[in-house]
Amino acid sequence: MLTSDELERYARHIVLREVGGPGQAALKAASVLVIGAGGLGAPVLMYLAAAGVGTLGVVDDDTVSLSNLQRQIIHFTPDIGRPKVDSAAEKIHALNPHVKFVAHATRLDASNAMALIGAYDLVLDGSDNFETRYLVSDACFLGSKPLVTAALGMFDGSLTTIRAHEKNADGQFNPTYRCLFPEAPPPGTVPACAEAGVMGALAGVLGSMMALEAIREITDFGEGLVGRLLMVDARAMRFETLRYTRDPANPLNGDKPTIVDLKDR
Repeated sequence: MLTSDELERYARHIVLREVGGPGQAALKAASVLVIGAGGLGAPVLMYLAAAGVGTLGVVDDDTVSLSNLQRQIIHFTPDIGRPKVDSAAEKIHALNPHVKFVAHATRLDASNAMALIGAYDLVLDGSDNFETRYLVSDACFLGSKPLVTAALGMFDGSLTTIRAHEKNADGQFNPTYRCLFPEAPPPGTVPACAEAGVMGALAGVLGSMMALEAIREITDFGEGLVGRLLMVDARAMRFETLRYTRDPANPLNGDKPTIVDLKDR
């Protein structure tokens, strides 16, 4: 049930036929876990809080540094040195006190992933390394949770939604993250953000699109990104979509699955 204050706050959503009162109520009832309060997680958190998602959880064990502020817009100069989850909590509460914020000031790993992910309806992965992306996607499959995952390069980014625990209209399992990227690139072939750099506003674009896809997943309007990889080229201001399908050899929902527990990875 929306209060009179919430009805006014979310009025521009409620007048949208595709969202309306039921959609806004679904947002209020939803719980979303965001992996990382950095370049992608910062705009995700701001827009989901503004949209009225009832519970926002964040997993991040890092502190705010000066170099973060070029793109991580949820953190301000006085926050330097503070845990990112504390900085994010303060901004979210100031933006929308109706949102319950849950801080997980820890590093996601195989020992805690299932418990953390299991407490939420939807997971958004804004991590900056392949090891975490595989861990999150595997845990979401094993825990039957939908996942919105994105990645940033210097001037490019990508976004997709994973519902590998569900079947499509043809009765086939949806593709996994491992269908899209069977193996991580060899160590050293993908330079870290600190070495290669990243366009700050591009993090805002991809993070906002992650939030939009999450809102679409929760309110169930339009066509989502399951089986589609959205790619953004900021140099040419070009958007392209690549379709991908389930790989029968993938180790999660393939014909002969080998990963049935995170210890099997």
